[in-house]
Amino acid sequence: MKNGQKRKSQAGVTILEVLVVLSIIAMIAAVVGPRLIGYLGRAQADTAAMQVDQIGNALKLYYIDMGRYPTGAEGLAVLMAAPATEAAAWDGPYLEDAKALQDPWGRDYVYTEASGAAQPTVVSFGRDGQRGGSDEDADIGG
Repeated sequence: MKNGQKRKSQAGVTILEVLVVLSIIAMIAAVVGPRLIGYLGRAQADTAAMQVDQIGNALKLYYIDMGRYPTGAEGLAVLMAAPATEAAAWDGPYLEDAKALQDPWGRDYVYTEASGAAQPTVVSFGRDGQRGGSDEDADIGG
């Protein structure tokens, strides 16, 4: 060194070190990211299944109070607000929040009224919002 002075080492990181760290982070994200997205999709489907069960229980309570299931025209809205013609027998609301009438993808559940001895059905058409499908796009309920 010049004039007997020692050169102090400079603190900091090189661009190469930064690139190595970023590469490692990118590899971890490439492995972990798809798994997390898969878990999220499964969680939404599980939530929809639980909500369909909850709506089914609310429909049973409505049936006990009213002596009938809601008509197709009334739909699931009567679980939150009394029908105009039979308000005296209505003992709701049968769900805590109107948001429970929407699936995790933000669409309304599809209600089909009871016919004959059959029970009414409540269905979510899954992530794609269309009848049928598989995996996350599969119909839930019914």
